[in-house]
Amino acid sequence: MADLKTIREIAKKYTPDQIEGCIIMQMETGQNVCLRDKHHEGIINELAKAAFVKTIMMEKELSLADALRELAVKMRQMQSHSGTHAKSHTKRGKD
Repeated sequence: MADLKTIREIAKKYTPDQIEGCIIMQMETGQNVCLRDKHHEGIINELAKAAFVKTIMMEKELSLADALRELAVKMRQMQSHSGTHAKSHTKRGKD
C-alpha cells in the first residue's frame, strides 16, 4: 500500500530528476538521500510513485492533491488490469 504522506513529502521536496537520481542511487548502492526508512523494494516503490506525482504536477500544472488523485486512478487501473489478466490465465490453465 502506498504511503501517501511519504509520496507527498518527496514530491514537494524534490524534482523528477532528483527523484530519479535517488532511484538509481538506491538500486546501485542500496542507499539514497530522498527516502531511508523502508526496505529496498518499498523505497523504490515510493520513489517511483513520487516521481509520477511530481511529473504530473509539472506537466499538467496540477496541484499536489490533484496529482495524488491521478496516481490513485492509475494504481486502480493497473490493479484492475492485472486482476483481469490473472483471471484470464487461471481460466486458461484449467482447459
